[in-house]
Amino acid sequence: MNTALRLAREYGITIHFADLGDWGIDELRSEYDPSGPTIRVNSRVAEQLTADELGEFLCLTIGHELYHHREAIGEIERLPERKDREIAANAFARVLMERE
Repeated sequence: MNTALRLAREYGITIHFADLGDWGIDELRSEYDPSGPTIRVNSRVAEQLTADELGEFLCLTIGHELYHHREAIGEIERLPERKDREIAANAFARVLMERE
């Protein structure tokens, strides 16, 4: 998680836990708000995790949203299809997690 947190700090992104609502069978884990910039982590999901699970969850969610931040600031190309952007964000998060 240190890599994702370090990058968020370097980009000037704040991270908050927030209740992101009930999404039924879907699970909204986090969201990126470019106006902050802010990453909001879903406290409903985080509260259900053990300490070990929480560390991995935070690394993946923060890493995922960092990808979207990089898109927003033009550091990387924004892929035209949402599905492809989400796949790329997940892959970026996993790369960050492997650096731990």
